[in-house]
Amino acid sequence: MTYADVEKFCLSLPGTKLDMPWSDTRVFKIGGKMFAVIVLDGKRPWGLWFKTSSESFEILTRLKDIGPCPYFARACWVEMKGLKALKPEELRAYLKRAHALVAAKLSRKTRCSLGITETAVIERNPLL
Repeated sequence: MTYADVEKFCLSLPGTKLDMPWSDTRVFKIGGKMFAVIVLDGKRPWGLWFKTSSESFEILTRLKDIGPCPYFARACWVEMKGLKALKPEELRAYLKRAHALVAAKLSRKTRCSLGITETAVIERNPLL
């Protein structure tokens, strides 16, 4: 999986917008709230940050090349150095879950305006 694949996947999730508030990041948001970030060093990507459940945070931060995200760890965000720490299908599942976790905190009206159905928001599976 490449960073272009990550970007394409994140943008395929309902209501996702790409924002670039800082020159060294590509921020994926739903309803104005972040769920994933591609971190750049100049113009070259070097890592990925994303929101997780508390259970997933504990699991993921034990893996090589994944750790607590600077500034966001207390909110259960992880930092991947590169993209090889997870298989592509695992990474897609975690990104989908990150999207769902953030979407679940939006109002029903906002979710509806973004085309997010209730069943797509979140299913309580603590391993994702």
